[in-house]
Amino acid sequence: MLLDAISEVELFVDVFVGVYTLALIAFIITSWLPMPYALRGLQRFLHEACAPYLRLWRRLLPFSAGGIDFSPIVAIFALGALDRIITAVLEQFH
Repeated sequence: MLLDAISEVELFVDVFVGVYTLALIAFIITSWLPMPYALRGLQRFLHEACAPYLRLWRRLLPFSAGGIDFSPIVAIFALGALDRIITAVLEQFH
């Protein structure tokens, strides 16, 4: 029973990280493009879901190279690392 719960938590973390990574990528793309009125609600949702997490990384990164914002790249790598760390910790209980 405990193994099932651990497996479910691992699956949840994997799915959450995957979906949030896709949301970050969608947010990045929609921030570059002018959106038609019908999609502005989606753009607003992505902004509200992703901007606080990206703002954290923008505060931690000491520089911006030539106007290029590297915080989304760092944020996505951090999510992947967090996923691997949580999975490794949970694997210890199997």
